[in-house]
Formats: sequence, structure tokens, C-alpha cells
Amino acid sequence: MSAPLQVVCPHCHVINRVPPERLADGGVCGKCKQALFVAHPLELDGANFDRHIGASDIALLVDFWAPWCAPCRMMAPHFEKAAADLEPNMRLAKLNTEAEQGIAARYAIRSIPTLVMFRRGRELARQSGAMDGPALIRWARSQV
Repeated sequence: MSAPLQVVCPHCHVINRVPPERLADGGVCGKCKQALFVAHPLELDGANFDRHIGASDIALLVDFWAPWCAPCRMMAPHFEKAAADLEPNMRLAKLNTEAEQGIAARYAIRSIPTLVMFRRGRELARQSGAMDGPALIRWARSQV
């Protein structure tokens, strides 16, 4: 049996330990009893960003976007669908750079949309520009 993976609950943000062989089962949070994987992107903000970025053993793909950005709005449905296709092997999340300018500056987000792949607090990959669903899924899978 492998060491458990840390998975942060998308609802209450508590760290859960999940055996790797049980990851595909989905699981529920030990605290709030809600599903650990919800097949849609998690909304990140200043209160939960560092917890999800730093504590997760599964890859976290963050879409840095803004409401006024036309390419961001164009890519949003593809990103939503990709969450259902890529979970539970990775979690997808969105961060509104307009509302969280400090986080965007910390990660040197210069253009949007920008996708950044994280695992255990480290940046693994980065891609700027809108992508359609198949390209997004292909790129994400190639990074882990």
C-alpha cells in the first residue's frame, strides 16, 4: 500500500489523506462530508489559495483570468469541461486576477488567461493564451 496523498477539500479547505489506489473512488471530506472531487473548477481567493497550492499532493491547474477578458470568457467553458475529464488525477481552479491582484503579482501574471500547474507548492508549468478543450487537456496531461 502506498503512502496517502494529501487532497484539500474544495468546500471546507481541510486537508484529507487519500490512499492513491482509492483516488479514483472520489471520496468524501473527513470534516464536512462533501465530495472531494466535484467535476468543476474550484474558485480560489486570497483566503484559500495558499492552502490549495501548498498542501495538495495532486497537481493543481490554475486559470488566472479576469471578468473583462474576452479570451478568458471564451476559454471558460472548455476549462469547466476539462475539470470533469481530468479529475481526480488533478484539480482545476480559477483565480480572478482583478480581485486578487497581489497573488497575480506574486506569480508574475502578465497576460491572461494564463494557466499555471502546481504541485506541493511548486510551479511545474505555465502556458499563456486561450486554448480549446482538447488542447487544454492534452497540455495538462503532458505536464504531470
